[in-house]
Amino acid sequence: MAADGEERVLVTAQQIVRSLGTTDTAMTDDMLQILSKFDHRFSNMNGKSKKQDSKMIESRLDHAEDVVVRWHMGYSERAKQQRIFECPEEEASTYLEAVDEVQNLLEQLSVQNKEEEQQPATLERAQNVIQLAMERLEEEFRHLLAQNSRSVDPDWLFDSMAVAGSFRSSFDDDHQHTVDDAAAASEISSSGEEDAAGDEDEDVLPVARPREIVPATVDLVHPEVVMDLSNIAQRMIAANHQLECCQVYVNSRKAVLEDSLYGLGVEKLSIEEVQKMPWDILEDTIRKWIQAMKVGALVLFASEKLLCEQVFPAPISETCFSDVANETMMQLLSLSKALATGQRSPEKLFKVLDLYESLRDLLPKIENIFSGVSGASLKSEASGILLLLEEAATGTFAEFESAIQRDGSRTPVPGGGVHPLSRYVMNYIKLLCEYKDTLEQLFREKNKDGMSLSGTDDGELDVLGGDDGDRIERKSWLAVQIHRLIHVLHNNLDGKSKVYRDPALTYLFLMNNIHYIVQKVKYSDVIGLLGNDWVRRRSVIVRQFATSYQRAAWTRALSFLKDEGIHSSGSFSSGVSKMVLKDRFKNFNAAFEEAHKAQTTWVVSDPQLRDELRISISEMLLPAYRAFFGRYGNFLETEKRADKYIKFSPEDLEIAIDDFFEGSSGSL
Repeated sequence: MAADGEERVLVTAQQIVRSLGTTDTAMTDDMLQILSKFDHRFSNMNGKSKKQDSKMIESRLDHAEDVVVRWHMGYSERAKQQRIFECPEEEASTYLEAVDEVQNLLEQLSVQNKEEEQQPATLERAQNVIQLAMERLEEEFRHLLAQNSRSVDPDWLFDSMAVAGSFRSSFDDDHQHTVDDAAAASEISSSGEEDAAGDEDEDVLPVARPREIVPATVDLVHPEVVMDLSNIAQRMIAANHQLECCQVYVNSRKAVLEDSLYGLGVEKLSIEEVQKMPWDILEDTIRKWIQAMKVGALVLFASEKLLCEQVFPAPISETCFSDVANETMMQLLSLSKALATGQRSPEKLFKVLDLYESLRDLLPKIENIFSGVSGASLKSEASGILLLLEEAATGTFAEFESAIQRDGSRTPVPGGGVHPLSRYVMNYIKLLCEYKDTLEQLFREKNKDGMSLSGTDDGELDVLGGDDGDRIERKSWLAVQIHRLIHVLHNNLDGKSKVYRDPALTYLFLMNNIHYIVQKVKYSDVIGLLGNDWVRRRSVIVRQFATSYQRAAWTRALSFLKDEGIHSSGSFSSGVSKMVLKDRFKNFNAAFEEAHKAQTTWVVSDPQLRDELRISISEMLLPAYRAFFGRYGNFLETEKRADKYIKFSPEDLEIAIDDFFEGSSGSL
C-alpha cells in the first residue's frame, strides 16, 4: 500500500515538472533525471510486493487445498467411509473454513486476473479446488437430508390435533353423511362419534414429531442438522452451485412430503380416476382428503416452508419451497376439482359441502403459506376450485329438488304408512341444517344480483309468516329453499296417494306422511328456519286428513245405527220391524268386520297419533253403537241364534279398535 502511494506521488511530480514548459530546459532535465531514479526504485519495490502477495496466496491456497483434498472421495478410504458432518464438530468447521478460504482467494484472484488480463495458474488451481469442495458438499448435503428426513407420524399428529379439537368432523366428531342414490331410499345414516385416542409410540426412531401439543409447525429435521444444511447451502450458493444444491433438496423433501400425505391416507389420483370411483370408496377418500388437507395446510406445508427458510436465504427459499410443495398441493386440490366438475347427484351434496367448508376455511392459510410470485398460480387454482364447489353445491341442491319432482314410483306403501320418499327427503333436509350457515351464504351469493327475498312469491315466504312472536325475519334464503323442497314433496305425495283404491286409506296415507314431515321439522333444527306457525298450520292439515279418513272409513258403518226405517209405521212409538233390525245389525257387523280386517293391517307409525286416532274412532263409533244396542238389542235377545245378529257388545268393539293400525292382520 505504501509503495502504491509513493508511486502516485512520483507520477504527480513528473506531471508538474513537464508543465513548467521550456523556459529553463537544463533545470527541467535535471529534475526529470532525479525523478526517474525514484521511479526505478518504486518499480522494484512494487515488484517485490506483488511477489510477496503471490507467495502468501499460494500458502493460503496450499493449506485450504490440503483440507479439501483430504476429504475428496478418491483421496483415501477414510474419505469414502466417513462423513464430514458426522465427525466431531471441529472437523466440519475446519472444512467449511477451508472452503471459505478458497472462495475468498478465488474472488481475489479473479479481480487480479481482470486487472492484469492474464490467467495465472493459481486461479485455475483455486477453481479446481472449489469444484472438488462443491462435489463433496453436495454429497454431504444429500446424505444429511437422506438420513434426517422422515415423514411425520400421522397417528401422533392426529391425536394431538384431535385432543385440541382442531378438527370438527374428521377426528373427535367424525360424522359421515350417507344419502342413498334412489329416491325411494331408506333412512339417511350418520355415523357416530369416533374417538381419536391412542398411546404415543415410545420408539427412538428419528421420526418427525410436533414441538407443541397443538403445533403450527413441526421440526421436520433436527435443528442441529438444519444448521449444517444451511452452512452447506451458503457455501454452494456463494460458489454459484445453488442449482445443484436446490435440486438435491427438492428431490429429497418432495418425496418426504408425499410420504407424509400418503400416511394421512392420500393417494395420487387423476380427475378421471376420481370421477369413475364407486361412491362408497369415494366417500372414504373424501374423508381422508379432508383430514389430510387440514393437517397438510395447517402443519405439513407450513413446516416445509419454514424448513426452506431456515436452509436457504430469500428468494431462493421461496423457489425451493414452490418446487417442493406446489405440485403436491395441486394434487390435493385435484380431488375437490374432480368432485366439483363431476356428475351431480343428491347423495354427493354433503361431501361437496364438506370439501367446500374445508377449502374455504383453509384458503387464507394456503394463501399465506404459498405467498409470493411462485405461489400465484396455485392460489388462483385454489380460489377457482372453491368457486366450482359453490356452483356444485347449489347445482346439486337444485338437482335434489328435480329428483323429488321426477320420482314417479307408484308402488303403494303397505298400510298407508310413511313413504320412503318422505323419509329420504326429510332426513336430507335435517342434515342440510347442519350446514345452515354455509348454505345460507351460498344461496345469498347466488341471488345477490337477482331476486331479493322481499320479491319472492308469498307461497314461498308463507314459511316465514305467522304471528309476530313466531315470525322469522325475512332474510333466510335457505328457509325459502327448504319450503320449496317440502312443497314439491307434498305435491308428489298427493300424486302417490291416488294409487289407493280405498279413499279412507288415501287420507290415512296423507295424514301419516304430513304428520311425519311436521314431526321432523318440529324436533330438529329445521324449526328454526320454518317457524312454529308453519308447524301449527301443517298440524291443522294433519287433523283435516284424520277427519276425512274417519268420514270415509266409518260413515257406512254408522249409517246402520240410525233409527230411520226401523219402526214399521215410521214413528218411534210404532212397532219395531225385526226384519229391518236384523238387517241393520248384520250389516253393521259385516261393515265392522270388514273395517277391522283392513285397518288392523293399516299403519300409523307414530304411537301418539295412533292412540289419538283410536280414541277419536271410539268417541265417534262407541256412543252411537251403545245407544243403538241399548234401544234395540232386547228385541232380538229372544230370537233363535241371537248371537248371529248381535255379535259385539260395546266393550267388544272398544277392544277390537285397539287392534287398528298395527300393520298386522288380526282376528275378532
